[in-house]
Amino acid sequence: MKTRIIHAVAGTMILASLLLGILVHQNWFYLTGFVGLNLLQSSFTNWCLLGNILEKFGVQDDNCKC
Repeated sequence: MKTRIIHAVAGTMILASLLLGILVHQNWFYLTGFVGLNLLQSSFTNWCLLGNILEKFGVQDDNCKC
């Protein structure tokens, strides 16, 4: 469940920042780049801040069948 939430938040942030960049101001594209860099960084380090926050709220990882 945690991975699905992380992907949903990242996808929502990317789509929202693209829409805001087109309709409001092009500086919103920096948010798209930030989310993309964060996804790239997490693929190398296997660490995600949102994952840690979700764990604090009790969201379990997908691999756990508890």
